[in-house]
Amino acid sequence: MEQTREPAQVTPDLRVRAKNIDAALVGARIKLARQRAGLTQGEAAGDEMSTAYISRIEAGQRRASADLLVALANRMGCDPEELLAPDENTAERERLDRLRLDLDYAELDLRTGQAASALARVEALLGEPELPTALSVKARYLRGQALESTGDLTAAIKTFEDLLSLSTDALFRIRALLALSRCYREEGDLTRACDIGERAAELVSASDLEGSAEGIQLAVTVAAAHFERGDVNFALRMCERAVASAEKIESPSARASAYWNSSIVHQRQGNITDALPLAQKAVVLLEQTHDARSMARLRSQLGLLQLAQNPPEVEGASLNLERARQEMEFNEASTYDFGRNELGRARCRLLLGDAEEAERLAEDCFETMRESNLMLSAQALTVMGQVAATRGEVDEAVRRFRRALVVLDGVGADREAAQLWFELANLLRDYGAVDEAMEAFRRAGASSGLTTSSIPTTARVAPRSG
Repeated sequence: MEQTREPAQVTPDLRVRAKNIDAALVGARIKLARQRAGLTQGEAAGDEMSTAYISRIEAGQRRASADLLVALANRMGCDPEELLAPDENTAERERLDRLRLDLDYAELDLRTGQAASALARVEALLGEPELPTALSVKARYLRGQALESTGDLTAAIKTFEDLLSLSTDALFRIRALLALSRCYREEGDLTRACDIGERAAELVSASDLEGSAEGIQLAVTVAAAHFERGDVNFALRMCERAVASAEKIESPSARASAYWNSSIVHQRQGNITDALPLAQKAVVLLEQTHDARSMARLRSQLGLLQLAQNPPEVEGASLNLERARQEMEFNEASTYDFGRNELGRARCRLLLGDAEEAERLAEDCFETMRESNLMLSAQALTVMGQVAATRGEVDEAVRRFRRALVVLDGVGADREAAQLWFELANLLRDYGAVDEAMEAFRRAGASSGLTTSSIPTTARVAPRSG
C-alpha cells in the first residue's frame, strides 16, 4: 500500500537557502519536477500564483519565495530539499577554491618560516579525494619544501624524486631538480648533488632559461655543491657568472641567492673583503621577498662575516646575530642554524668582555651540537678555552683546547677544519702545550694542502703566565 507523503513545512533554514540559491537552477528543477508529476504550469500554480508567474520562475527570471517553493513541492509530490540541493558543479568549484586557498596558506607558512604548519596543511590537502593533478603536483612540491625546512631530508628527497615523474613542464622539473640537488648537498652526497645539478642545467639550456631566476638559482646551488666537493675555482667561476646574470634581471630572490652563495664561497676561501659586501647586498634584496627563514640565516651569516673581519666589527655583528636569533625563534630554524648563531654570539660576548655570557652561550652550543655537528662542537670548546684563558685559568684553558683537538679529529679535511686546526695550534703554543701545538700545525697543513715546510717547527712564543 502506497504511503501518503507528509506535506512539507517552511523552516527558517529553507527561507535562508531559498534566498541564496541560484534562481535559474531552482527554476529548471521546478520544471523537471512538474513534468515528472504530469502537471501543466496552471495546475502546478494552483491558487498561490499565476501561470505567467510560474513560467517566469521556471525560466529563472523570478526567485520563488520559501512559501511558494513549499507549496509547489507539495503539489508536485516532491521534497523541497530536491529543489534547494546545492549544485554539484558549484559545490566542486567551491571545494577546489578552498583547496587552492589552503595551498596559498601553506605557501605563506613556508615563506614566513612556519614549516610544520605548512606541512600539516599540505598533508591534509593530499588526503582529499579526487584531487586534480595540477593541485596534487603543487601540493607535493610544497610538501617537499616543508620536509626540507624541517630537516627531514630523506623524505624530502623521495618527494622531489617522485615529483619528476608527475610533470612534463620544463620549468617545474627544473625547480624540482634544483630542490633535489640542494637536498643531496645538505645530506652530504655531493657527487649526486652535482650530477643532478648538471642534469637540470641541460634542461635550463634546452629551455633557454640560462638568464632566468630559476637558471641563476640552479647555478649557485650547483656551485655550492662543487665547492663542498673541493672544486673551489670552478664554484667561484659559476658564482661570478650567476652574479653577472642576476644583475640583469628584476628577481630579488634570484639576485639575493647569487650574492649569498658567492659570499659563502669567498668567505670559505678566507676572502672576507669580497664576501662581506655580497652578503650585505643579499640582505637588502632578501628583505623584499618576505622569506623570513632565509632572512634569518642570511642575517646570521652577515654577523659571522663581520666577526671574521680584521679587526672584527663586533658591534654590528652582535646586532645582526641577535636579530637573527629572534627571527630564528619565530621561524622554526634548524638546530644547526641555531647552534651556529649561538656560537657567533658567544664570540661577540667574549670580544666585548662579557666572559660569563660567552661561556654560557658556548656551553649551550656544545651541549646542543655535540652529537650532530663535530665542527661546531670543536669551535664551542675553543671559545670555552678562550674564556678560561681570560680568567687566568691556564690549565683549564689548555684542557679545553685539547678536548677541542679530540673532537676536531673526527672532522674531515677542509678549509674550515684547517682554520680551526691553525687557531688551536697557535692557542696551544701560546699556552705552553708545544707537542699538541706542533701536531695541530701538521693537521692544519694536511687539511689546507700546505707543505710541511710551511708549518712552524718551534714554539716561538713563550707560554703566558696565569
